[in-house]
Amino acid sequence: MVEILLPTYMSDALFAYLPQQQRVVNKLFKQGIICSYSFALNRSKIWIVFNCACKSDVADFVEQFPIAAYTDYTISELAFSEQLDYAISTMSLN
Repeated sequence: MVEILLPTYMSDALFAYLPQQQRVVNKLFKQGIICSYSFALNRSKIWIVFNCACKSDVADFVEQFPIAAYTDYTISELAFSEQLDYAISTMSLN
C-alpha cells in the first residue's frame, strides 16, 4: 500500500496534472495493478493498494505518476487487503 502525501497548497501546476493522473490510475485499475484508490476528504493524502511482486515495482509505478514531482510517499507491505466489489454486472441479452 502506498500513502501519498500531497502538498498543503495545491498549485495550478499540480491541478493541471490531475486529469492525466486519473487516466494513469484508470489504466492501472484495468490492468489489475491497482486494487483500490482512496483520496482523503481534506485532500492531504491518497492511499493506493497495488498488486505487485515487490516494493521496487510499486515504487516504479508511483514515480511514473504525473503528480509524482509534487508529492512524497511511503510504501507499506500488506499481509492482505479485503474490499467489496462494487462493479456493475454485465447485462444478459437472453
